[in-house]
Amino acid sequence: MVIKPHGGRLVNTIVSDKDSIEKLDADSSGMPRITLNARELCDLEMIATGGMSPLDGFMTREDYDCVLAGMRLKTGLPWSLPVVLSPKNGDDDVKEGSTAALYDPDGRFLGVLAVKDRFKMDKQKEAEQVLRTTDDAHPGVKYLQSIGDTYVGGPIQDAHRPVHYEFNQYRLDPKETRVLFKNKKWERVAAFQTRNPIHRAHEYLQKCALEMVDALLIHPLMGETKEGDTSGEVRLQCYLALLEGYYPTDRVVLSIFPAAMRYAGPREAIFHALVRKNYGCSHFIVGRDHAGVGSYYGTYDAQKIFDEFEAEELGVTPIFFDHAFFCKVCGNMASTKTCPHGKEDRVFLSGTKVREMLARGEMPPTEFTRPEVARILLEDAQRQAREGAE
Repeated sequence: MVIKPHGGRLVNTIVSDKDSIEKLDADSSGMPRITLNARELCDLEMIATGGMSPLDGFMTREDYDCVLAGMRLKTGLPWSLPVVLSPKNGDDDVKEGSTAALYDPDGRFLGVLAVKDRFKMDKQKEAEQVLRTTDDAHPGVKYLQSIGDTYVGGPIQDAHRPVHYEFNQYRLDPKETRVLFKNKKWERVAAFQTRNPIHRAHEYLQKCALEMVDALLIHPLMGETKEGDTSGEVRLQCYLALLEGYYPTDRVVLSIFPAAMRYAGPREAIFHALVRKNYGCSHFIVGRDHAGVGSYYGTYDAQKIFDEFEAEELGVTPIFFDHAFFCKVCGNMASTKTCPHGKEDRVFLSGTKVREMLARGEMPPTEFTRPEVARILLEDAQRQAREGAE
């Protein structure tokens, strides 16, 4: 049996009836209007498809305050990140009790929000409690500074899905992955989250997990990320290249995770685990500095935070891994738990080092990443260099 969604029910706010869609389209012109930013657009899609179950809309103040203070919804159900919507330019006509029309940045009508609450937020408090920092250099703090100081919350109805122009065959909604797992008779499925191109350490973690479960869901995040992160297109190409020759394709599924990154480290690790329940995953891989950025979080803080919850209330089993690397003495991938040799025998390259190699036209070594992946990264670096020179 596939694991139950978080909260017991998979939410679906997508309006499928043609007449109802046409009515929403017609009524939207007379509603106050909110244009969603890139993060909010990702959140809307995640809510609508059930990826953020039990949420059926953007948070009201009561849920927001409970999440900030104790990583729980007002019902007591674990939930670690605020999912909120900020009207732009002080849209005072978006009042409690009104229904607001939601649009993407290109002016396309998506759906409606029944505004149950409108409230002021404290940006410094949210940053301190969720991100553990108020440093302007943190991408999550930068985001908070870019929006207003008011949130509106309430349930949503989606008349139209956000438009995606690429890789739609890999965009499986929670109900679709659940049907797939059920048909395959997979009860124990581990999810792997990444926003970076795959390298040998990732592959090692995934395959170790695959020894313990029925199947693996490779779930690269393709929503909003910070400037400087490798594009989603390149990351997906890397995974496709590896799946062709290095994975048992009858036990591995590749699907896009449409969420936006918060770079919230430990809290985001909990969030990533909980929402994977909604996709039907019973296990979740948590490696070194999960969802971290810079040096804002301890190397294993994202693992330690799971101790703050009872296993039964999370309902998804974390699989913890230490730092993985290629050991030249062992002659294979290993971790600090399994390898007795020193740092001088380990092949580990930082993201900065890899980018420097690519900029010089050099292929990263096979001990760090497979040649198929290295070629894709090198071609992308060369393309970017050409475009920058034009």
